[in-house]
Amino acid sequence: MGDLDRILGVLSEARRRIIRIGLVLVPLFGALLLVEIVPIRLHVGPWSVPFGYPWPSPFYNITAQVFRAMVGWMLPPGVQLLNVGVGDSIMVQMEIGLLLTLILGMPWLVHEAGAFLMPALRRNERQLIRQVGIPATILFALGTAIGLFLITPFTFLLLFRYVAAMGLAPVLGVQQFVTFALLYSLAFGVVFELPVFVYTLTRLGLVRAAAWRKHWRGAVIGALVFGMVITPDNSGITMLLVATPMIGLYLGGAYFAGRWERHSTERRPAPPVAGAA
Repeated sequence: MGDLDRILGVLSEARRRIIRIGLVLVPLFGALLLVEIVPIRLHVGPWSVPFGYPWPSPFYNITAQVFRAMVGWMLPPGVQLLNVGVGDSIMVQMEIGLLLTLILGMPWLVHEAGAFLMPALRRNERQLIRQVGIPATILFALGTAIGLFLITPFTFLLLFRYVAAMGLAPVLGVQQFVTFALLYSLAFGVVFELPVFVYTLTRLGLVRAAAWRKHWRGAVIGALVFGMVITPDNSGITMLLVATPMIGLYLGGAYFAGRWERHSTERRPAPPVAGAA
C-alpha cells in the first residue's frame, strides 16, 4: 500500500500542476483569439510614445495582427497568399495563438514543472538545473528569434528566387506559409538547446566528453536527418540551413563539456599514498 499511496500522491500532484497551468494558459489563448491591440500614440510634452490598448475583436485579433506582421517581414514583395481551404484562416489563427501562448506562458510552465520535479531530484541535480536553466531559456529565445527574423525570411527570399527564375507565379497557400514559418523558427530554438543538452549529460556523468568528440560523424548525420524531418518542404536548402548551425552547436557543447570535465578532474583531490604519515 505504501508504493500505491506514493503513486497516487504523484498523480494527484501532477493533476494539480496541470490544472494550475491550464488556469493560466487557457485564458491567455482565449484573449489572443478574442482581443486586438489598437495602436495609439501618447503625446508627452515634445515626445510621441507608441502605445496600444486591448479591444474585443473576434476576427481581427492579436493572432491576425501577428500574421500580417509575419507576412510583411518574411515574404518577398509580390508573393501572393491564397486561402486554399475553407478553414485555413481559422487554423492559421489557432496555430499562431498556440505558439504565442506557449511563448508567453513559458515562465509559468517552467515554474510549475520545476515545482513538480524538484522534490524528486538530488541536491547536485537541483543545482545543475538552476545553473543551466537561464542559459537554456536564453538560447531557446535567441534561436527562435534568429529563425523568425533572419533565417526564415532569407529562406523564403532564396526559394522564391528559384520560382522567379522558372517564370512561375509567386503564390503560396496561407496554411503552408504559417506552418513552414512556425516550424522552421521553432526548429532553430530547439537546435540552440543542443549545447545545453550535451553539457548537462556530461555534468550528470552519463556521457563522457570524449564520447561526444569520438562520435562527431554520427552527430553530423543526425543533424542532417533532423533538418530533413523538421523542415516541411522537400528542398535540401532548408535542411542544410538547419543542420549547419546544429553541427557547430554540437561541437561547441562538446568543447564546454570537455572543459568542465578537465577542470573537475583537476579539482579532485589526489588519492592518499599508501604508508604516508
